[in-house]
Amino acid sequence: MTDLLFNLFAVFTVACAAGVVLCRNTVASALSLLLCLIGVAGLFALLNAVLLAVLLVFVYAGAVVALFLFIIMLLDVQGGERLPFKGATLASGVLAVGLLATGVLSLATHARLPAVAAASPAGSTLRDYAELLFTQYMLPVQVVGFLLLAAMLGVIVLSKKFAGLEDIK
Repeated sequence: MTDLLFNLFAVFTVACAAGVVLCRNTVASALSLLLCLIGVAGLFALLNAVLLAVLLVFVYAGAVVALFLFIIMLLDVQGGERLPFKGATLASGVLAVGLLATGVLSLATHARLPAVAAASPAGSTLRDYAELLFTQYMLPVQVVGFLLLAAMLGVIVLSKKFAGLEDIK
């Protein structure tokens, strides 16, 4: 039964992730992201990481996607016509995909995984997560906080309507 649920959640998550990328409508893309995050939360729940699943739904699916939708609607992005790719853009895209594929294949063929540590017990508490978060992972949390602050300031600047070039000076 667990294998069937895993396969269902995995297919659902990958399909929603493809929807995020392939949707032309930005609101539909953000809603596909919401469904994708719910699918990942289901995968966490299958791994007995219920706390992480609930936090993923509350923080990312609830707050971050709501913030994305707010930004999309605040900026009032219209679809418009797509410009054709230039040669340099296409070449850099192909180079990036090639480097990514080379890296993934290299990792898949040559990397040795470390010995598997004991799985965290199903009764892991919030205190255990908080201790790791505020000791071992303190720097990454601070970096993410500063990135979110910079993104928020960028949204504020982008959402300000300028009447003309005189207002910028």
